[in-house]
Amino acid sequence: MGYRPWFPALLLALFLPMKGESQATPGTDIWAFRTSGDGEAIILESAVQVTGRPGYDNQPHFPPGERLVLYTLIDSLGQADIWSYDLRTGDRSNVTRSAPESEYSATVMPSLARFSAIRVEADSTQRLWSFESGGTNPALVLESIQPVGYHAWLNEDTLALFVLGNPASLQIASVSEGEANVVAENIGRSIHKIPNRPAFSFVQLDATGNGTITEYDPTTGESTPIAPLLTGNEFYAWTPGGAIIMGQGSKLFRWDRGGPQEWSEVVDLETAGILGISRIALSPEGRWIAVVGQDSGEDGGI
Repeated sequence: MGYRPWFPALLLALFLPMKGESQATPGTDIWAFRTSGDGEAIILESAVQVTGRPGYDNQPHFPPGERLVLYTLIDSLGQADIWSYDLRTGDRSNVTRSAPESEYSATVMPSLARFSAIRVEADSTQRLWSFESGGTNPALVLESIQPVGYHAWLNEDTLALFVLGNPASLQIASVSEGEANVVAENIGRSIHKIPNRPAFSFVQLDATGNGTITEYDPTTGESTPIAPLLTGNEFYAWTPGGAIIMGQGSKLFRWDRGGPQEWSEVVDLETAGILGISRIALSPEGRWIAVVGQDSGEDGGI
């Protein structure tokens, strides 16, 4: 299916932050870097500070086409919405305007016609919804499954869910059936579709809190350890070619499944003013990378 333009009229928590908790949520900002090279040594050709204000700007996601970054913004009243940043013009747009509901973790759906997001509803129910590209026509995706914290799509019917609980669980859901099965427990918050494979990755935590990036194959039901987490972070992203990128402090590291079984440093972003790297996102084409770091201390954005 071809790419459909996004937002043509408008030209991406320690837990999922809940409404009213913005003051307790660490301040974060988002930077986007145009990259070149094969990823073995990430070459930064240009940099854009997507957000630069006090508060929570997080959960970046690139729709296909390398034009926009979607992200979650929590305002001073605790309202969370999906915003977009136009990489060509620098324009920011409020995509969902749904108070008293809040939205998090925008993700383009496999059809490319809509995006999905976690919605905290007026009664604090936390479920997965979908929206047209301009944030309109919301529709509930999975009515009976809650509270959902994070999600990743495998295809138009199958997705992986981080479902909050004690412990949190990895559940594989079918949209057509409206049901999900628990396939792992005591998991971290970073789940992804693995590029070029019919499988998901998630973080399996042990009794001491240490985590391992793990593959889950829905076809076989098997889980396979891939790589240990770097200390102090649980978020990572896949390159289109199948390598894992993860941050620690001001540095980005890479893990190649077919190479040496160790993390290798690829770039230090301290000179760009980025510290405390947490979430990372790469564009589907692999030519942009978004990095979430500690608040920059500037107030240059909305």
